[in-house]
Amino acid sequence: MYQITSERLLLRPMHLDDAPALFGFWSDPKVTRHMNASFTNVSEAQQMIEMLQGLFEENKAMRWTILLKHTNEIIGTCGFNYLDFENERAEIGYDLGYPYWGKGYAPEAIRAFIRFGFENLHLNRVEAKVEPENLNSIKVLRKLRFVEEGKLRQYEKAKGEFVDLIMFSILRTEWTEK
Repeated sequence: MYQITSERLLLRPMHLDDAPALFGFWSDPKVTRHMNASFTNVSEAQQMIEMLQGLFEENKAMRWTILLKHTNEIIGTCGFNYLDFENERAEIGYDLGYPYWGKGYAPEAIRAFIRFGFENLHLNRVEAKVEPENLNSIKVLRKLRFVEEGKLRQYEKAKGEFVDLIMFSILRTEWTEK
């Protein structure tokens, strides 16, 4: 898998050694509130990394660990949770540790790997599905000029409850670096 850089960030393939740092984020209720998972021990984070590595090997997903360039500190993950090369589209996902919220890291990381998707993977469409209550994520997607397409009613179960999701997308023809 490729390494991606931006002004302040390095996105590199996930390693099993990332598990302790990622567990710290993936076990934090503030971070996992809108995720479909919450972890109780480091081995679960290791299993998630192994699963994502397997999906990469099958050409079904790509997930990177996000590091601060100047310190090599792990701050989260991002990537394509689902790749559909036949239809030239992908669904994105991302998470940041709570101490890194509000500093512009999420849009910077997303911008970097979406550019990679359009330029290197030749995607035509990038999608994001977000819970309506996840206002921070919605704000990030709007900042990146994703288009809100509509609500997917009771689309998935999260923590035992059916939840609505809002579908956002951006097309290659709409993409700008701004």
